[in-house]
Amino acid sequence: MKQSLLSLAVAATLLGGCSMIPEYQRPEAPVDAAWPEGQAYEMGTAQVTTPAADLDWREFFQDPALRQLVQTALENNRDLRTAALNVQAYQSLYRIQRSELFPGISADGGATRQRTPGIMSQSGQADTSSTYSATLGTSAWELDFFGRLRSLNQQALEQYFATEQARRSTQISLVASVATAYLDWQADQALLKLTQETLKTYEQSYALTQRSFDVGVADALALSQARTAVESAQVSLAQYTRLVAQDRNALVQLVGTGLPADLPTGLALDADLLAEVPAGLPSDLLQRRPDLLQAEHLLKGANANIGAARAAFFPSVSLTANAGSMSNELSGLFDAGSGSWLFQPQISLPIFTAGRLEANLDYAELQKDIQVAQYEKAIQVAFQEVADGLAARTTYQQQLGAQRALVSTTAEYYRLAERRYRTGVDSYLTLLDAQRQLFSARQQLISDRLNQLASEVNLYKALGGGWKEPEGKAPQA
Repeated sequence: MKQSLLSLAVAATLLGGCSMIPEYQRPEAPVDAAWPEGQAYEMGTAQVTTPAADLDWREFFQDPALRQLVQTALENNRDLRTAALNVQAYQSLYRIQRSELFPGISADGGATRQRTPGIMSQSGQADTSSTYSATLGTSAWELDFFGRLRSLNQQALEQYFATEQARRSTQISLVASVATAYLDWQADQALLKLTQETLKTYEQSYALTQRSFDVGVADALALSQARTAVESAQVSLAQYTRLVAQDRNALVQLVGTGLPADLPTGLALDADLLAEVPAGLPSDLLQRRPDLLQAEHLLKGANANIGAARAAFFPSVSLTANAGSMSNELSGLFDAGSGSWLFQPQISLPIFTAGRLEANLDYAELQKDIQVAQYEKAIQVAFQEVADGLAARTTYQQQLGAQRALVSTTAEYYRLAERRYRTGVDSYLTLLDAQRQLFSARQQLISDRLNQLASEVNLYKALGGGWKEPEGKAPQA
């Protein structure tokens, strides 16, 4: 009998080759085949052959402090840890669904002792009986002739794959967020240092003006203007002191623990902090951006669910079967002649469901259409993010060059204004204007450099970079 059960299981598996899942076809990408062209995209790119998605973050980030912070975040960030646990959870759900394809074999033993009163007995005498049994078999195993279970299994598998891609997307976002927060911290520290130096210059100028006023050389207006400049710089000093502290707090939250005590000294903001990455082609994004792969897996899962909805229109066949031994005495349970077996196939054919099956199929097809729209929207968003990054790469280089020239010119203007004021040629108002312009130009240069670096990080993220780990450096989540 055991051989018969095994043969039946093999036969059902072989017969269950029918699948009603529609043939999957990837939707056409609703974007151009090439990146935009124009004045904003004219800067030549370096000869870099490694795609962004294959360039691990240790190669992209050149700052040793930033590398250590990213590594610490990958080991401790709670969002990434949750995403990794979600992958394991969906893997378990897939294994649960997959188990439905196979019969559940169980060994059961039981004993029954029953007393029947005389009025219920044919002999008129009270009767006590015992029954002992031991069986091995399967109960209510659905034979997947029309592929319903395999469709649900395929859907669960695609959900699992989508969750893994979601984990990669979370890692990409985390790497980019840590880098952006670190750059904000560096920029605000540079602005704080600039403000401290400027305040010191203003205080020295105010002291000189005060002495000139005391001896009757400078007037009250010049003294008031000098004091105004000092107070304005003090406002900026408090502002950047606050921002530096808040930037550090943001880094601690992203890293998931305190900043490492052995954090190395970071590179200067104007150093080569990032490697350049090539843009590739828009079609590359479909295979390299985890969020697009996630959307496609969800689309494939919705497509598989249509197969399950279609299969529900057909008969459902289930099987209950077992073989074992029965006896009215425990000592004779396995004696010759005590063998027993049960074979109970069951078929259920839906005849009237008040439109439930049709509605389920319509719903499954609509869910697929929704996933198609979401997949196409994800492609369009990805295309825009990369195009914006390419435009920022070119224009920020131009903007930084112009801003550096402006800082140099403004510094010369300040030196001339100070000399002319000290020699009595110009008023203090001219000197104050030159001081403020130089301070503002230097602040803008730091802000432009920050924005340029942040745009490069965002481009790296938009191209799908940041999830691949170096050899032997996989994150612990």
